[in-house]
Amino acid sequence: MEDALREFNAWAPRFVDMGINLLVALLILIAGWWISSLLGSWVRRASTRSSKIDPTIVPMFYTTVVWAVRIFTIIAVLARFGVQTASLIAVLGAAGLAVGLALQGTLQNIAAGIMLLMLRPIRAGEYIALSSGADGTVAEVGLFLTRLVQGDGIHLTLPNSTVWNATITNYSRNPTRRLDIPVPVRYGDDLELVLAKLKEIVASRPDALKDPEPQVKVFEYKENGVIVNVRVWAEAGKYWDLRWGLYQQIRTSLEAAGFQPPIPVREIQNPKVAGKADAASGGAAT
Repeated sequence: MEDALREFNAWAPRFVDMGINLLVALLILIAGWWISSLLGSWVRRASTRSSKIDPTIVPMFYTTVVWAVRIFTIIAVLARFGVQTASLIAVLGAAGLAVGLALQGTLQNIAAGIMLLMLRPIRAGEYIALSSGADGTVAEVGLFLTRLVQGDGIHLTLPNSTVWNATITNYSRNPTRRLDIPVPVRYGDDLELVLAKLKEIVASRPDALKDPEPQVKVFEYKENGVIVNVRVWAEAGKYWDLRWGLYQQIRTSLEAAGFQPPIPVREIQNPKVAGKADAASGGAAT
């Protein structure tokens, strides 16, 4: 009995210390996770209050802040139990190097994401098209992936390296866009009257900018008619409304004025009939 009591008295301080360490470690873990969530929420709120912060950088900045705090929290918890954090960091560094070599593609996506956020060729809310064939409105540029929303409402997720390595056409970066509409006119129609009618149509559109000045010019000659080019500028947000409106208004207005669209004409000859006609003309000549 006395031996058991002495054994208990010897181990009791260790159990107490272990219990205190567990309690303190648990408190540190809870506090670290709570602080990381609090800082993440603060980052998101601050980004919505300032118009100078690009929304595309918010998810990556949020993830970086949250997990930086959580990693320090885990290291502090391990240090509470006497773990040598210096050696642990060295082991994690070696493991990170090995994982990095195994995940080169993933690291390329991270590097591409950082470059996209630094140079900012795309931003949230802009409509872009890639040389790879993908297009859509930018919803988010994350640490690994870029999300686009296509015109039909379908979400498209691309690796950052794919976006970075592609040629990016940004349709929303400039405040204005130019619209060119080819209008075919039949040979024989009054070309001057058609030009005047097209200028009148363009002038009646409130969404067509007056500066730069709209242009209505003869562009080229086709086998079935003359091509007149209607060139106008519009605000980027009103481009498609102007395009759809002009296409409909030009056709209906020209038809109401008596101008019909050119119809391709092809002359087809029968070789036998043509040969007989040549022979007949030759015989008549002799």
